[in-house]
Amino acid sequence: MKKRKMIDKLNPSDDDQGVITKEITTSDSTSTLQLILYMIPIVGFFPSLWTLYSRQGTKEQLMASRLSITLAMAWILGYLMLATGAEQTSDFLTLRLQVLNTFLTSGYFLVSLWLILNAVRRKKQRLPGFSRFAERVLRKYTS
Repeated sequence: MKKRKMIDKLNPSDDDQGVITKEITTSDSTSTLQLILYMIPIVGFFPSLWTLYSRQGTKEQLMASRLSITLAMAWILGYLMLATGAEQTSDFLTLRLQVLNTFLTSGYFLVSLWLILNAVRRKKQRLPGFSRFAERVLRKYTS
């Protein structure tokens, strides 16, 4: 009998496990939804900016916000430069710059989709080289 009581104390009842699981799942799902929101192309820039501005959020959310802002800024800068260059050059070069612009935009959307899938799988939001750049540059201005 004493052994049975000790086992019962070590193994919480099914009700206790359900409560703990629900609390962890709710917290994790909220964090995952926020990470997904940050990685939505173009739109995710604004909640990311707000998260960094208010300095609220987990370390993972702040890192994802910095990455999202850096990706969006790199895309818009490249987009504007290629569009401006296409307007200022000959017809032959215009077509090539517009195709490059299309590749840049498609790449931005595909990378964002890949990061969203990583958030759903609960993997880290990292891009080799680019994440380190985002951390170094934006941490300087948001800390």
